[in-house]
Amino acid sequence: MHKSITINRTRAQESSSAIERLYITMRHLFSRGFYKPMGVSGESLREALLLLRPEIYGSIGEEKVELNGLIYVIERLPEGIEECQFTNLTADEGYSDASFKAIIPAKRRRNCYRIDKDQMNIEVTRGRSEIYDILTHLTFLFIESHKIANTVLINKDQDTIREWKRLEEIVVYNKDISVQEREVVLAHVGRILGRTFAEVLEAYNSLSDIKNPNRFLQIIFWLGHLAINERKNNQKRTITFSPVLRERIGHHIYGDVWATTIKKALFDNNLIERPVHIISANMHSVMNSIYAPMVLKEEAKKLKGIALFEMLSEDKNEPLRKIVKNFAAKNGLIYVKDTSGTNINVQIIDTEKIVLDQTNYTIENSKEGLSPVLIVMDYAFGEQAYETMDELLKPYKTPEKKKYFMNIESVSIMGKAGILEGGKGDIMIPNAHVFEGTADNYPFKNQLKKSMFVGCGVNVVSGAMVTVLGTSLQNKDILKFFHRSTWQVIGLEMEGAHYQKAIQAASRIRGNISKKVKVRYAYYASDNPLETGSTLASGGLGTTGVLPTYVITEKILNQIF
Repeated sequence: MHKSITINRTRAQESSSAIERLYITMRHLFSRGFYKPMGVSGESLREALLLLRPEIYGSIGEEKVELNGLIYVIERLPEGIEECQFTNLTADEGYSDASFKAIIPAKRRRNCYRIDKDQMNIEVTRGRSEIYDILTHLTFLFIESHKIANTVLINKDQDTIREWKRLEEIVVYNKDISVQEREVVLAHVGRILGRTFAEVLEAYNSLSDIKNPNRFLQIIFWLGHLAINERKNNQKRTITFSPVLRERIGHHIYGDVWATTIKKALFDNNLIERPVHIISANMHSVMNSIYAPMVLKEEAKKLKGIALFEMLSEDKNEPLRKIVKNFAAKNGLIYVKDTSGTNINVQIIDTEKIVLDQTNYTIENSKEGLSPVLIVMDYAFGEQAYETMDELLKPYKTPEKKKYFMNIESVSIMGKAGILEGGKGDIMIPNAHVFEGTADNYPFKNQLKKSMFVGCGVNVVSGAMVTVLGTSLQNKDILKFFHRSTWQVIGLEMEGAHYQKAIQAASRIRGNISKKVKVRYAYYASDNPLETGSTLASGGLGTTGVLPTYVITEKILNQIF
């Protein structure tokens, strides 16, 4: 008779199961069409998130309200969503053509519309990753709101504490308050949130702006108010998914329109048969690296190397950035503003129209007589990376049904990622992407090498990277497992495996592009989730990101030219 084996699951294994359960639950709720986050239908989602306790959501599992996580989430959701009982996720269904004013979150490019005082519509055009992102953020928000309700409700939920009544008086009647009155109410809010006065003041200042200095107070009140309504009156907040969104998701509808627009621009400008290099990056580093030394000659003499680009990145130098942009538009750069809904803008750069002698680059690697064309595409989001790259690498079909296979010589991916072996601003050079939650892996020959960055003033690490389902769903336990196990993962991001899957399919299976296509991947660290105080919720990179961004751009362009 065999003895039963007792297996104690590690925290990393529990976390992995929680992530899997989260995504299964979210897909089920999406298929169902609606759910109530704080009701029975949202219970599984709440439990999984509380078990996981992601680093980005800080003290989600404690009684006190998490402020850094709250600020992070609020900056990625539409203004006013805390006031709405109903949130409706839709496809692009024509709201932009109506009188509704588009609300675009500060840190996420998505169109949102306040339909009435109780309903917010959020347009989803970037695939399932965007849905997961929104649902996890909303779940966090609602969990925190019930912490507020738990504190302020007294006498068997029939009354509220006096601090809440003072906050309600200020927010509901939109009262102007003096500095002294503000400090009094912030002291009250500190008691409600279980936070120190200093912590509350810092959060107040972070969310304050000229138009709405008391936004933090409004957010706290409305979160608590709706949670109280759920507790006392059973007025549950509800999230719905429109039938059109459920029908369209996963069918590359937006990616197809986006890619066709780009290929048509290439065709219309007689560039479709030229050597093409795709670069996924931001909308400034490639343009500035090529054109800034050409047009800002005096500044380039004084500021050598990256110093010129650091100067351009300063807020006060918007006029100089405009000069570079206007010069680029007259010298080979075609700007393709997105109208498809992908929210991915594109620059097409015809290097034949550039006097390279006036730049920091010389033609060494390109074929003689065929100047390369650069397609610089803005960052994709999660699974959207597969959709857009898959569609872009397909041949272009003219209205006359003539087919043009593009001569894609290389695909370069530069992005931000969480680092597990270093700090903010460091560079990661991957040699493989591993899908989180599976053993699916995509090894590749990266044209960028760690040795190329020696002497550039940045720390560089090399190894495998994990493509996660969502950066907001990682905790220290699972990340330590990725880093310390035989996977030896150096960082995490959301798009790499999706890009590589599309490139491999196009080059090795479908035959849409050459098998000899070169790939380059490099990431700069936006955070280290293993270090306390260095998560994404702790704030952005600021000027720390300028050096690695332009160092990576320079290495990519040197290999292309």
